[in-house]
Amino acid sequence: MPFRPRLLPLSAALASLFATLLALPAQGQTLNELYESARGFDATYQGARAQYDANVARAAQAKAGILPAVGLTAGATRNNLDIDTLTGAGRGTTTPRDFTTQNIGINATQPLYRPANWATYEQGKRQAEIAQAVLTIAEQDLIVRVSQAYFDVLASQDSLALVRAQKVAVAEQLASAKRNFEVGTSTITDTREAQARYDLVIAQEIAAENDLQVKKVVLDQLVGRPGSVPVPLAQPVVLPTALPANIEAWVAQADEAHPAIRQARLGLDVAGLEIRKAEAGHKPTLDANLGYNITRNPDGTSTSTVGTRINAASVGVVFNLPLFAGFATENRIKETLALEDQSRSVLDGTRRSVAQATRAAYLGLVSGAGQVKAFEAAEASSQSALDANRLGYQVGVRINIDVLNSQSQLFQTKRDLAQARYNVLLGNLKLRQANGTLTVDDMNAINATLAKNGSTAAPSLGEQPQAAPSVPVTPPPIPVVPPVPVPPFNPPAPMMPSAPVPPVILNPPVR
Repeated sequence: MPFRPRLLPLSAALASLFATLLALPAQGQTLNELYESARGFDATYQGARAQYDANVARAAQAKAGILPAVGLTAGATRNNLDIDTLTGAGRGTTTPRDFTTQNIGINATQPLYRPANWATYEQGKRQAEIAQAVLTIAEQDLIVRVSQAYFDVLASQDSLALVRAQKVAVAEQLASAKRNFEVGTSTITDTREAQARYDLVIAQEIAAENDLQVKKVVLDQLVGRPGSVPVPLAQPVVLPTALPANIEAWVAQADEAHPAIRQARLGLDVAGLEIRKAEAGHKPTLDANLGYNITRNPDGTSTSTVGTRINAASVGVVFNLPLFAGFATENRIKETLALEDQSRSVLDGTRRSVAQATRAAYLGLVSGAGQVKAFEAAEASSQSALDANRLGYQVGVRINIDVLNSQSQLFQTKRDLAQARYNVLLGNLKLRQANGTLTVDDMNAINATLAKNGSTAAPSLGEQPQAAPSVPVTPPPIPVVPPVPVPPFNPPAPMMPSAPVPPVILNPPVR
């Protein structure tokens, strides 16, 4: 059996070096901290808050129709008259008359019976509740968007760290293949395979670095904090479970609590009240009026030269009964009935959409949890396969490409496992968003899975050193492999086969 130098695993010094290079700063921001920053910065959420305030103010305007209206009036008028005498002793004469009229008064009107105003008031209360439901949807969306951006950064960091760790492993494998080639225990094929894999990992590292920068930009723009540093998951990772473990219970909860369904229900109530407003067009109205007015003529009036002052207090009731409005009221009632049917259809469609989204989110969460367990088992299996292939390569029963493939499989499994864990954490939030029960407390449960005290750590690479010295270590040099001479490819020109001789067809015998 040919002698092969023993291939060492990742050394403790290399693991320590990359843990130092890839570790985040000692202090980071938790999910809750970045969410609070996003609440005060995100333009979409701020727009939703402003729209909520506007909707509440608009809904409060509806109360004015049932409250008294009070107005203060004041005025002064200067009159210049020319009085012509047509009959009597002064016939044919013109007498000028100038006087001033001053008035001030206060008047109040209290609706006593106005069905349309009361329907509008009830609509205003529903509109305020609708505004609250819309704001709740915006808050839930912000929680999910911040969490998505947060875990996207962590996933990109894990991917970059694993790619760099894979680069170290492939570099070690390449150096070993080169040494074996120099001592004559392996062919140039092993070296070229390792070189090709190393170049591929370099390309993957560049892509991972770019992806991490993009994900950081997205998170910084969302929370309004440049250079934000998410805290990674605590080790060992403990994923929360979704309770109850019954899909129909989640659907039933969504039908009762989802803000979109509540908004659609309130919209149906508003449509019903609109019918009452339209029907009020046939009903009478009754208002109470109360007023006090002062009219002063210091120079008299057009008929008197004596200055006067009139103090007038009034109280009364005004009754109004519509008799005919050109069929406008009847057609308005038909319109509102059709709009009520439309609102009922919107409610049914919203219920179906929410139920479907809740079922899909629940099944996705269950599937994600199963994938995490499968990837954990695959990680252990891939590590065992890598160890076996390394040992086989050392004793000569495995070739270099087997080790490289095992390394790639292990690191790919680690990336998939990390992504699956983040998907489960996000799946918990998305399930509660789908059934409309997502709150900040649910985000706090996810935040509890992060490392404590804001400390950060490098992702596990599968090989934990017992005592890693904190000294800088230079990775093994990567030798430059000369290109293999390849003879020119000059195949001979193809020769076209000649057509076969057509067969001789004999005439069949005549019976």
